[in-house]
Amino acid sequence: MIHNVKSSTAFLEIEHALSGIAEDIKILRINCEGNLASIAEKRKIGELEIQQFRRKIDAHLDKLQDHILKEIKAVEEKKSSQIRELLTSIMQKETETLGIKINFQNTKRYASDLQTFFAIKHIEKDITKENNYIQLISKSEQMHQIDISCRINTALKEFIATVTTFGEVLISSNSLNISIENKWNKQAQISLPPSRTIFDNVSLKLKQTIQTNWQAVRGCTFLPDGKMVFSTISTQLARVLKPDGSSEFDLNNIGPVWDVVYTGDNDVATTSGNKNQIKIIDVEKRKVKKTLNVNSANNGVTIKNEKLIYCARDQGLKMISLSDESITTISTSNMSFQAYVNTQGDKLFYSNEENHNVTCINFQGKTLWTFNESSTLKYPFGISVDNDGNVFVAGTHSHNLIVISSDGRRYRQLLSKKDGLDSPTVVEYDQSNNKLLVANNFGNTFVYEVV
Repeated sequence: MIHNVKSSTAFLEIEHALSGIAEDIKILRINCEGNLASIAEKRKIGELEIQQFRRKIDAHLDKLQDHILKEIKAVEEKKSSQIRELLTSIMQKETETLGIKINFQNTKRYASDLQTFFAIKHIEKDITKENNYIQLISKSEQMHQIDISCRINTALKEFIATVTTFGEVLISSNSLNISIENKWNKQAQISLPPSRTIFDNVSLKLKQTIQTNWQAVRGCTFLPDGKMVFSTISTQLARVLKPDGSSEFDLNNIGPVWDVVYTGDNDVATTSGNKNQIKIIDVEKRKVKKTLNVNSANNGVTIKNEKLIYCARDQGLKMISLSDESITTISTSNMSFQAYVNTQGDKLFYSNEENHNVTCINFQGKTLWTFNESSTLKYPFGISVDNDGNVFVAGTHSHNLIVISSDGRRYRQLLSKKDGLDSPTVVEYDQSNNKLLVANNFGNTFVYEVV
């Protein structure tokens, strides 16, 4: 007789495996649905970029056309004025010649021989004068036949002949950024210890302690040469430090600052908090390069594909293009007053200090997961993501740094108050050098190697 089969280890393992497989299939389905929505959104963005560029081409050609039309009209008016002046002179001579001719006819008809003799001398002088005028005018440039034509710029002709496509459609793919484990191994009842994953192996090795002694640190970004740029709202400036942590210089006169992110070409972008502007600053020249008007508050910021993604408080999560300054709404969900955002792959991660949680969404604004562990993470501020999708979050009131797995299911505390964390507000991962920076709201900043 077979007894207690339903309570056996094998039966329970089958039940657990079925539940796990069902959950994994759901994850795969959600991922495919998200991919479909993402492709549709990317197509809309691509169409918009094409249309906007086409309008720029049209506007430029209209400008060139207006210029040459004005030029040809001005040439025509100038030459016509010169010809009219000449015509007036010729018509005057024509009248004078007619008078001479009438005078001659009258002499012929009515004058005596003596009168005719004297009249001939006078008429000969007039004829000589008029003939000289004709010869002079006929040989001068004034009588040249004027011709006006247009020669189209050869570059435009070559453009029509050589440019055969508006552009090209690029397709790229990334491996599935979710962890799917084998839920069923028929080598049955042998219990094997779980293998350690990339998440399990994450640890930090302290490389540097920087004694900044600043107040209200709100943002930091790494520059390609290893320098660091910090933003502090108490002083309304950005501070540039050398790789060794010593001061390089301050970026002054840039207006209110909140978060800061490197955008490329020695430029950084700074958000302004309550102001409706984001500044693009040339670090090398130490001056504001461009001001983006975003018509909303803006706090935490990150960058992806030359587009700034920023937390706009009650206006949600928004994205502005650095090329044409067009603004797109990613999510209409309210961002908290001091929310931060970061991205990796097709995912976005943002913190909410009011609700003590972290949320992961896709670029269509669909929530993938929310991390709620207020006993461990209190008042989350800065957020950053490493190359493997692990999410680092600074807990300001819990005085710690935690790491959350890319699927939001697991977490670990990496640093605490005993490691020197005292109201940490900023965390920044350097993807090129595998470094992690953690800055306290007041006081020290720490740089770690992620091992």
